[in-house]
Amino acid sequence: MSSLTRTQVLGLYKQFIKNANNFNDYNFKNYFLRRTRASFRENRDVKDQEKLNLLYTNALKDLGVLKRQSLISQMYTFDKLVVEPLKTEHE
Repeated sequence: MSSLTRTQVLGLYKQFIKNANNFNDYNFKNYFLRRTRASFRENRDVKDQEKLNLLYTNALKDLGVLKRQSLISQMYTFDKLVVEPLKTEHE
């Protein structure tokens, strides 16, 4: 794989955030958002190209799993939790 660009990594990050937000369940949504932010922060200082390629490849696989799970999540409805903000008519 050729060298990764910042744009590719940011695009991957945005896809993770977008798919995490697709979860209907509040707890799953927030878990995947936290997990995504933490793993990208954890690896932001990696400079070794080989390690970056490995991380990118693994992230693509994880993104596929996240996409499938978010689709499954959309098939089921969940009751709102107390901590979830309610949408009002004015929003």
